[in-house]
Amino acid sequence: MSEILVTLGGVATIALIVWWFWLSAPKTTRPADSQLIEILVRDGVYQPAAIEVPAGQPLTLRFLRHDATPCAEMVVFGDLGISADLPLGKPHDITLPALPAGTHEFTCQMGMYRGKLIAK
Repeated sequence: MSEILVTLGGVATIALIVWWFWLSAPKTTRPADSQLIEILVRDGVYQPAAIEVPAGQPLTLRFLRHDATPCAEMVVFGDLGISADLPLGKPHDITLPALPAGTHEFTCQMGMYRGKLIAK
């Protein structure tokens, strides 16, 4: 009987991990000031994690890292070829060029923290 409970607990944990990292979709945020957007790195996520921005305009993202885990030390914009180290407890600005319309993902170096810019 205990083997069944352990197995069911393991399956539930795996399902929760899959949902958390790959299936859950964050609410899209449309900031009032599209030139400077603040993103908090805290508790294993970027806040906000989905940001709608105007296409064709450069913008600055201000990352403020409160998460001391090694995974949060860097942010990577894979399709833009941009990455930056994020200091703990200090804001770090990253200026992005004018983005073409579409979705541009950003992640930590291990791909566990995930966010996206939706340029419209």
